[in-house]
Amino acid sequence: MTLFLAFQPGRAAERTLPYLNPALPVAERARDLLGRMTLDEKIGQMAQADLLALQSPADVQTYGLGSVLSGGDSKPPVNSPQGWLKTVDGLQSRALKTRLKIPLLYGFDAVHGANDVIGAVIFPHNIGLGATHNPALVLQAEHVTAEEMAGAGIRWAFAPCVAVAQDERWGRTYESFGQSPDWVAEMATMAVKGFQGYTLSTNADSVLACAKHFLGDGGTQGGVDQGDTVCSETTLRKLYLPPYRAAVNAGVGSIMVSFSSWNGRKMSGNKYLLTDVLKGELGFKGFLVSDWAAIDQLSPDYKADVETAVNAGLDMIMIPYGPGHADNYVEFIQDLKRLVDERKVSLARIDDAVSRILRIKFRMGLFERPYANDPALMAAIGSPEHRQVARECVRASLVLLKNARQALPLSKKIKRLAVVGRGANDLAMQCGGWTISWQGSGQLTFGTTILQAIRQTVSPRTRITYSPDGADLGRPDAVVVVVGETPYAEFRGDRTNLDLAPQDVALVERARASGAPVVTILLSGRPLVLGPALDASDAILAAWLPGTEGQGVADVLFGDYAPTGKLPCEWPRNNEQLAANHVTGTPLLPLGFGLPY
Repeated sequence: MTLFLAFQPGRAAERTLPYLNPALPVAERARDLLGRMTLDEKIGQMAQADLLALQSPADVQTYGLGSVLSGGDSKPPVNSPQGWLKTVDGLQSRALKTRLKIPLLYGFDAVHGANDVIGAVIFPHNIGLGATHNPALVLQAEHVTAEEMAGAGIRWAFAPCVAVAQDERWGRTYESFGQSPDWVAEMATMAVKGFQGYTLSTNADSVLACAKHFLGDGGTQGGVDQGDTVCSETTLRKLYLPPYRAAVNAGVGSIMVSFSSWNGRKMSGNKYLLTDVLKGELGFKGFLVSDWAAIDQLSPDYKADVETAVNAGLDMIMIPYGPGHADNYVEFIQDLKRLVDERKVSLARIDDAVSRILRIKFRMGLFERPYANDPALMAAIGSPEHRQVARECVRASLVLLKNARQALPLSKKIKRLAVVGRGANDLAMQCGGWTISWQGSGQLTFGTTILQAIRQTVSPRTRITYSPDGADLGRPDAVVVVVGETPYAEFRGDRTNLDLAPQDVALVERARASGAPVVTILLSGRPLVLGPALDASDAILAAWLPGTEGQGVADVLFGDYAPTGKLPCEWPRNNEQLAANHVTGTPLLPLGFGLPY
């Protein structure tokens, strides 16, 4: 009877179990727990299922799943902070009913704020944060994001993206801090510390960071998402590895492996880079997670894919499909168990993977505090204090590309101001992709558009005319034109032609015909080829994808904040230069360019 009690968490005797003793070192607790686990329980920890793929919430308990995620369009029934908390806590309660009561780790893509949660503050995308050249602001932004995530019950951010984007045609360019590996490495360091704190801890506002996507995803040929990065190992190490070295040194607890390939070999199966370089040479002690069904791309045989990926060094597999699909989380668990039985995957490799996952869960304090229900953190979601941090990020991210005849700043006492362009009053366009919905075009959250910010800034005597299509300009003293890209994410954002849309160019030229000074604000996830809009504008502000706090744009527009933003990447002169990967001709504007007032 005594022996039975010693292995039954939940009974009075559980206090004697080493893995449940928070006073013991993490490594000792992990070893103790691993020694008590069956093979089924170990493999369950390596499986991550999407929320909408769960056939039943009870499957968390049945299969002992180690993690659940919300993918791009995977949301709780009620999208609110309270709705997220209820869903996450409900799944956690299932995990805590398992034999060993190993808590669940819940994650989502917090790429510019807690961007899946309605009401959360949406920050500028990384390209804008990179333009601030202010690592301290990135630290603040990611700390606010961590607080808002934890307030909604979510403890794992699939961020920061530390890609070193080399080709603006890539649809994920805006997720990169810039084209300089040293600069991305510095921002990566501060982003990791913003999420996790200076050390991943049991603090209520410390969430697990996940540097992504290892390795070389920003350098694929032609900017094709999930494509092939063709280069020497010397180039790979010099250009794409530094941000990961920095993230590891900052203590990042997880790293997501890329869909992409290096010289034709999929990263999910590259043991040399995952195990020898990342875990061995760089000394990464956290765990590796795959991207969304990424291992499926290794071969047509799913069981063989599991074998290759796990042996290469992947510790947790992201599985977006449920029972009824050929590659679901039940199939993964069954296949991996067969592979161990067949000695195609060693028990030592399983133990290494599970130990890495368990150590992170212990470091996060999940065993002592599995429910992240802190009322103060929930109350702070979308607070004025958090929005102020985002506003500071926005105004510091704006890059003044042109300012002829000192068109900017505008006077708050201007008599007649025309504002044109759909982007001036479109929060979805202002935020871009990964905002509530995956591609950014779904249900919106709360925020201030650029037009609303302008109206809140100018004198009550200023007459503002807003015309989305520029058909009614009147006789303005100045025209503000807001143009740019409509929302997109990932591979749907890949483009071979980065010309500013013809209708946008026509809008700028229509504004020029009014005879008044023209200020063009560009909303985009990357530099666009400006064409005739360059000459037709007196001033041009690159506002990137600023997020919910449009007041930061108005701060610069009317001189409450002088522009300090610097280009995080070269600005191309034409599409031919893009196709040549910037190696021919001089760019329109160099890396680091930015005019002051």
